[in-house]
Amino acid sequence: MRVMTRADALAAAADRLDTGAFARSLAALVAIPSESQRPQGAPFLRAYLDAMRGRLESLGFRCTVIENPVPGAPPLMLADRIEDPALTTVLTYGHGDVTHGQAGQWAEGRDPFTLTEVAGRLYGRGAADNKGQHLVNLTALEAVLSVRGRLGFNVKLIFEMAEEIGSPGLAETARHHRDQLRADVFIASDGPRLQPDRPTLFMGARGALNFTLAVDLRAGAHHSGNWGGLLADPAMILAQALSTITDARGQIRIPEWRPRSLTPAIRAALRDLPIDEAAGPAIDRDWGEADLTPAERAYGWNSFAILAMTAGQPEAPQNAIAGQARAACQLRFVVGTDPQAILPALRRHLDSHGFAQVRIDDGGGLGFPATRLDPDAPWARFAIASITETAGGAPHVLPNLAGSLPNDVFAEILGLPTVWVPHSYRACSQHAPDEHALTALCRDGLRVMAGLWWDLGDRPQGAKGET
Repeated sequence: MRVMTRADALAAAADRLDTGAFARSLAALVAIPSESQRPQGAPFLRAYLDAMRGRLESLGFRCTVIENPVPGAPPLMLADRIEDPALTTVLTYGHGDVTHGQAGQWAEGRDPFTLTEVAGRLYGRGAADNKGQHLVNLTALEAVLSVRGRLGFNVKLIFEMAEEIGSPGLAETARHHRDQLRADVFIASDGPRLQPDRPTLFMGARGALNFTLAVDLRAGAHHSGNWGGLLADPAMILAQALSTITDARGQIRIPEWRPRSLTPAIRAALRDLPIDEAAGPAIDRDWGEADLTPAERAYGWNSFAILAMTAGQPEAPQNAIAGQARAACQLRFVVGTDPQAILPALRRHLDSHGFAQVRIDDGGGLGFPATRLDPDAPWARFAIASITETAGGAPHVLPNLAGSLPNDVFAEILGLPTVWVPHSYRACSQHAPDEHALTALCRDGLRVMAGLWWDLGDRPQGAKGET
């Protein structure tokens, strides 16, 4: 009888894509309209957990759906598959909620909740964020089990249905169930690869703080002919105030918003990383910090963005001076930026430039704090070595994702080294019409994760913790 090998596990994982089994499973998940941003989506959030329970139980997991500790927030699921308490235990994660489907805005009349395969792309809401990604990981786990008959390590899972609305209750759940979630390492998938044809690892994420700047001068609008030159224009005041936050090329001017954590080691990790992507927009190389590379700007620095601005009636402009103006703003920030100091620093900055009348309002607050694991940490090295063997070359390694994730729950509350292996790419149109996954990338991700799971099972009996 032939001894089954790592190569057999990789082949079994790829076969699930080649035979259409992966696409059929993903289609069933995409068909559940689990929109956490819409109140009418609530029944489907629980239905998604029910669908995942069936898949996990078929793999030998014990599953428990728990109510969210935040009133009104959707439930979560905890699951585990324990082969031997003496073995390494991996905690993994996924979120089954999605953003608005935006029906009617997809190309060629596509239904966002019907998976459609066209020219190597799997279109559907959640195909990239995050249904397809956690399905890759579970399918690869299933492939390893089918070949080896066991994993050789333990798996715990926390599954949420509210990531797209800021993960309410996730942190509280982790604190309350800390013992149940105890593990040696956290490995999961979200976000994009740096380049679609090469695996990526990242070990943290930038934080995000949303806020609104507002100028409220008077009730209603007034005729621009009768009152122009007599009434202060809130839109002009707000535009001038915003222009002091950065210079003309977007370089941040608030000292407290300029991080000091872009160390030589982090710069070395980011050196020469290819950040251009053929399928995405062209990078504006004369935008952002002048003395940083594009990769350093995206992964090692803070970025300020004006997400939306309103004054008057943009859809039907009137000959009137508006009474109010607003701008929805966001700061993405790296480790080394004190999130509690961001808005106080902005207040001082605006006041010092004569903009005391510009009000700072909560625009959703702190989304996620910033986290980062040293790329030279033992668990990072382990994952890099495994993926290098599978891919035939080293992956791109990022200290942190440019976007934001609830990684602080795992890194800080649970105290775990965190490794993320994304299975999407930056031009996937997540959160927009025509969200899609690449079939070739999914196949590659299945092989990468099967190799990583296999290598975890090859660790010596009784080996726990970092290697």
